[in-house]
Amino acid sequence: MSRNSALGTSLLRNKVPEVTLVFWIIKILSTTVGETGADYLAVHVGLGTDLTMAYMTCLLLAALSFQFRARRYIPWIYWLTVVLVSIVGTQITDLLTDKLGVSLYASTAAFSGALLIVFAVWFGVERTLSIRSIVTSRRELFYWSTVLMTFALGTAAGDLATEALGLGFRLGTLVFAILIAAVALFRRLGGKAVPAFWLAYILTRPLGASLGDLLSQSRDYGGLGLGTIYTSLAFLTVIIALVAWISFDGDRSKNLSEAH
Repeated sequence: MSRNSALGTSLLRNKVPEVTLVFWIIKILSTTVGETGADYLAVHVGLGTDLTMAYMTCLLLAALSFQFRARRYIPWIYWLTVVLVSIVGTQITDLLTDKLGVSLYASTAAFSGALLIVFAVWFGVERTLSIRSIVTSRRELFYWSTVLMTFALGTAAGDLATEALGLGFRLGTLVFAILIAAVALFRRLGGKAVPAFWLAYILTRPLGASLGDLLSQSRDYGGLGLGTIYTSLAFLTVIIALVAWISFDGDRSKNLSEAH
């Protein structure tokens, strides 16, 4: 048995998609579904925070098992896992805030610290944080741990901005969109790709959450009153359509490449 196999780090194809415009669109849509979907299940279906957390965690673990078993990037498995991580990340923050009474200031600080620790350990072990190098099981474990922390942090930071600091859903959406635009400008001006990616990845979570609340919450609370079920279904439909398209396009490109 080779050393890499013994460590559970045998080489795979990169398990993360290329970072394109479609990647960011699906990412933002998935964060919105995480916000509105969690609210719909916990409040409107009546599962409550605890049951929603339990059910979604089980589904997430099942999706992760498929993701880890895959030997390459498979769009529907990857994005299903992202959507479920989004819901679970939202529920972690909601559980701390609503059930345990932890302030959004404290949870935002705690998740920021936890994320920095994951980054530090990941870099200390692998000497890279690049998503272009998710080619071992160990790196994939670091990757999904980081993604979960970004969703939990993004939920806490988004709620902190829109609720505790009083920005509201409209201004909160605008502020986070401007911050993402600033990161994009930083990258365009020659900033390093890895920190730019992770900054944008973190910021898309509160952007998606603010957008989801803006669309779904009642007008009395500053939203547009579309409701969580219609917002969730609309965004899920777009996600499914985009994932189907990139899956078809990827298969077509592979077949063309093999033909030549």
